[in-house]
Amino acid sequence: MTNRRFAAAVAAASLVVSGFVATATVHAAGPQVGVVLPDSASSPRWVTDDQPLLEKAFKAAGVTYDIKNASGSIPTFTTDAQAMLTEGVKVLILVNLDSPSSAAVEATAKKQGVATIDYDRLTLGGSANYYVSFDNVAVGVLQGKGIVACLKAHKVAHPRVVYLNGAPTDNNATLFKQGYASQVGPYLKATGGKLLSDKSVANWDNTLAGTIFEQQLTTAGGKLDAVVSANEGLGLAAVAVLKKNNLNGKTCVSGQDASAAGLAAILTGDLSNTVYKPISQEANGAASLAISLVKGTKAVTNGSVKDGARTVPSVLLIPTTITKKNVEVTVKDKFRTAAEICAIAGAAACAANGVK
Repeated sequence: MTNRRFAAAVAAASLVVSGFVATATVHAAGPQVGVVLPDSASSPRWVTDDQPLLEKAFKAAGVTYDIKNASGSIPTFTTDAQAMLTEGVKVLILVNLDSPSSAAVEATAKKQGVATIDYDRLTLGGSANYYVSFDNVAVGVLQGKGIVACLKAHKVAHPRVVYLNGAPTDNNATLFKQGYASQVGPYLKATGGKLLSDKSVANWDNTLAGTIFEQQLTTAGGKLDAVVSANEGLGLAAVAVLKKNNLNGKTCVSGQDASAAGLAAILTGDLSNTVYKPISQEANGAASLAISLVKGTKAVTNGSVKDGARTVPSVLLIPTTITKKNVEVTVKDKFRTAAEICAIAGAAACAANGVK
């Protein structure tokens, strides 16, 4: 599938989301599409972005749906997904909490002839018909490049760095680390720097991340030049600890998700860099696939990924690095508003960086 045809399909989904056919309604015995989102704690995106975007797309296309949030619980994830299969959904969209539980759900769905879509996170050993996500190694590469650029700007001769990785059960966390390690590792070797600690955070738990980072900072003797954190939740947890020790703004800290709080922290200098993933593109891509499967039209993809020997047709999207210089990009894209960012960062920080 060419990028031009894929772009046209996503554009069409965007038109649907904007409400051009919002009056269409399908009255079915049960939902045609089921969606299970992972939690509301690891990132605000699942509640504030993904769910409303998916809802708009399905409503606009006249497709009935059921969207649940597993609240970080694997039993809840499994129960919700199984309930949707019992309700007779034709398509199941899953953001897994771990691969084994999601693979089990997908196996059941396959037996029942229900198509499945891995959304944002690939289910290893699963049987999903499609995968929709960003290039997650590329996300990590951008995180790592941002950290290296920050260390260079701070003119750190022999940088002292820690990794604060995502959940070990999330394949995306593995891919993010692959990306940022490919940038930070060689830089440390070239400069005689040191990776002082390399820790993962179970369930992307931000409270746990703060505890782990306090231990990392103590082990480092209170002297750190960079925290390579896998998302903004973890990064902001580290920032809270750095603030207590008057080290915020002096230490490079990465993130991703471009949340309002994360972008505000970029403007105030507490985060050095983050990654913007236009979630509307991801939601529209998944919705477009699901709608096609429900209506029996051709599903549009633009690539594929490997899961062992299995090739999964995919919609793969391109992330963007964000620093102080281009926070305004997220506002121009209508992903965030200046008001929500500036309410956290302060008017002065926004004015100084052209966010309006």
